[in-house]
Amino acid sequence: MAVSNRSKIIYLIILILFLAGMSFFWLDNIGLINISSKISSLKNTDELSLNAAGDEPSLIEKEEFGKEKEKLQERIEDLDKREALIAEKEKEIDSEKDKLEQVRKGLELEQRKLENERKKDSGYRKNVVVLANKVSNMPPEEATKIMSNWDDPLIIDVLRQMDADSEAAGKMSITSYLMTLFPKEKASRIMYLMTQL
Repeated sequence: MAVSNRSKIIYLIILILFLAGMSFFWLDNIGLINISSKISSLKNTDELSLNAAGDEPSLIEKEEFGKEKEKLQERIEDLDKREALIAEKEKEIDSEKDKLEQVRKGLELEQRKLENERKKDSGYRKNVVVLANKVSNMPPEEATKIMSNWDDPLIIDVLRQMDADSEAAGKMSITSYLMTLFPKEKASRIMYLMTQL
């Protein structure tokens, strides 16, 4: 059986077309050419695409983007709330800081007052010691005449200092004798105040 030339040509054309199709398929498969996108653009179908190629996102990507956007919005709102809470706490801390500063200033003022009173008291104590020494060395009648003009707290402090000085020296105190020389009303008032102060 002899094959005609015409049949040979048809077989060769079919073989060439087959080889060309296989080579296009192979080149598309390895990624050198993109035939599948060209074929899909020729179809012109209006079906929804789950995996859209190119610039336009697919429905799944749009939905995921929407969810991410909602999460981001919630996070922004949460951060705004935290920022507002932090600002409120900072205001509270500032007000507490101001209160503490006022308390500190008040304490410093009180400390200065106490130091001044301590200095005055120290000066007063020195005066009491000096007066007690002078009264001890004076005749008792003259001492009571001078002491009668003093304030009662000063008389009490001087008498107590005289008692302390006598005890330190190991002598008998003359304060009891001095009390008998005061007018009775003044002596009773001083004795009462000595038990109270």
